[in-house]
Amino acid sequence: MKFNELDLPLELLESIEKMGFEEATPIQEKVLPVAREGHDVIGQAQTGTGKTTAFGLPMLEKIDTDNPNVQALVLAPTRELAVQVADELTRLGRNKKVKTVAVYGGADIGKQIRELKSRPQIVVATPGRYMDHTRRKTIRPASIETIVLDEADEMLSMGFVEDIETILEEVPDERQTLLFSATMPTRLRKVADRFMRDPQTVSVKAKTMTVSNIEQYAIKVPEKHKLLALSRLIELEDPELAIIFGRTKRRVDELSEALEQQGVCCCGNSR
Repeated sequence: MKFNELDLPLELLESIEKMGFEEATPIQEKVLPVAREGHDVIGQAQTGTGKTTAFGLPMLEKIDTDNPNVQALVLAPTRELAVQVADELTRLGRNKKVKTVAVYGGADIGKQIRELKSRPQIVVATPGRYMDHTRRKTIRPASIETIVLDEADEMLSMGFVEDIETILEEVPDERQTLLFSATMPTRLRKVADRFMRDPQTVSVKAKTMTVSNIEQYAIKVPEKHKLLALSRLIELEDPELAIIFGRTKRRVDELSEALEQQGVCCCGNSR
């Protein structure tokens, strides 16, 4: 389905066109109608399926630009995802003049406080740094009308579940909650049962991304032995070219430096 068939406001359609989007992805096509009706939504989909636009368009449509308070909150597990989501929401909301700010740990909180004083309507945050700001009263939960838990299973695995529960307890009961996750473990299901109101569940099956002529295997090692195991694997396989992925920018930079110290020629690209 094309975006211009979804009866979206003109200012959002113009932003979508500028970003080069024409066809809605399956998750967008399923989430947009129910989210725009105001329902709570559980979306089961992998990264890269267009989740940000799926929750971003209904969120932006609801924003009152005459209201200078924070009206929507997106929680993300990492600073990288928070920045990525904030960037996409900024582009989607540009024509409507919606201001979005990202706040996350490992960065200058003073700079973030100054950005929050510019009165954004949307905040994208990692859980811990969001709570830092609420304690400082630089973010006030009382005005939040929409909350999104993005990659909720990742936040669960990183130990943020209690923070998430605290955050959900502090925002108004009369809110719309959207939860996006690749999986729905029991603990996450309990959070949804407790804090969401009759959520509509939509799911998109992951497309097969594997290639038949690539051999795949996994090595389970303790965290402290990962570098040693990787170094030994590189030594044994002696590849001409290899790509190593890391969870975060910091992890990629640290790994690149450690491998270079061992004489492995590598280039850390953590953009």
